[in-house]
Amino acid sequence: MANRRYPTGTATSENMDAELRTGRNPLTGRSAPRFATLAANGPHPPSAGAISTPVERASTILYASADEYMRRHDGYYDDVIYGLYGTQTTFALAETIAALEGGHMTVITSSGTAAIALGLTTFLGAGDHLLVADTVYGATRRFCEECLRRMGVQVSYFDPLATEAISEQFRPNTRAVYLESPGSHTFEMIDVAQVTAIARERKVVTLMDNTWATAVLFRPLEHGVDVSIESATKYLSGHSDVMMGTLTAATSDMYMRLKDTVGRWGNCAGPDECYLVHRGLRTLDVRLERHQRNAMVLVEWLLHRPEVARVLYPPHESDPGHHLWRRDYRGASGLFGIALRPEYWSVSNALFSELQHFRIGSSWGGFESLIVPAWPPPPRTCRPGPAKGELVRIHAGLEDPDDLLADLDAAFNRLARAIQ
Repeated sequence: MANRRYPTGTATSENMDAELRTGRNPLTGRSAPRFATLAANGPHPPSAGAISTPVERASTILYASADEYMRRHDGYYDDVIYGLYGTQTTFALAETIAALEGGHMTVITSSGTAAIALGLTTFLGAGDHLLVADTVYGATRRFCEECLRRMGVQVSYFDPLATEAISEQFRPNTRAVYLESPGSHTFEMIDVAQVTAIARERKVVTLMDNTWATAVLFRPLEHGVDVSIESATKYLSGHSDVMMGTLTAATSDMYMRLKDTVGRWGNCAGPDECYLVHRGLRTLDVRLERHQRNAMVLVEWLLHRPEVARVLYPPHESDPGHHLWRRDYRGASGLFGIALRPEYWSVSNALFSELQHFRIGSSWGGFESLIVPAWPPPPRTCRPGPAKGELVRIHAGLEDPDDLLADLDAAFNRLARAIQ
């Protein structure tokens, strides 16, 4: 069966990786597109016709003959053979994300949590051992504790602030290492290249949740990670109206293993969701610039509030992880945290009443600014965890920063009055 996805003379995802590394398109000899151009136009921008990716809704795919039908699974990894495994709309999004990540290919899932779970189960089975960063997203930790352990997988946690000691935590049966940087809620940075180098020496697979930065700001695969995971629900979509996850593989073998697992579990994202995320990608670069600019304005202001003990934002020079962010990242998103001084922990709810522009809600990465308590406080194994009422997570949206500052000023004045 002819490959439906690649017109004659266009580049594949493998070629796109070469383009971004060499700066030249291997087929045309022209300069390769940079990140903003890739996000806006994708790896295969149309030369004529509709500029937007068509939405192809399908379950059944028709074939011209019985012989072609019998051979349909030859195209399982790179063709449209059945709606569950992707339509043209799915593959168009997957190719664009893979190009941004510099990976072989991307598998699209129904949510970020699904991508995490399916990524881990691809490489782990009964009797295997998994090493996990102690600061991962709460849903990731719950999946490890409540699902992987029940499947017979051994799980242990490493301190992201002491990665030089991670070698001692590998076991003969260690099969995977799971990273997230910055850490969820507490924003610790991990020396990703150091961890992946150690893992690669032992032929251990590494997976990383890169939702905070997206591939525009940090490319895990360039730092030795095997599978880059994102919740496309957040910045890739950018509009708080889609659930989706992505798994981008460094190699064709890993891509096929991921595609097999996702397919066997019957997981997929609908074409309408794929279209919306693809549309969101077109403004990703400029949105991230605004998110970072607004976040830095808020951070600078919060550093001078007497109620705030620490601001947790690696892009700021005051953060302990700033040197790693400065070394490895191209920019920052709008998500950060603050730790309140102990005398305010018991009255921290005063921050969240009568807000005008900030909203209280789960998730982040959309156009709107959010502020939430870290509740329940994230569990920790390697170091003491935060106390109840200590942490507040803030997402700087796309609003005017002066309006956001006025809203925060009123909120912190309420907090100050609450202990008087």
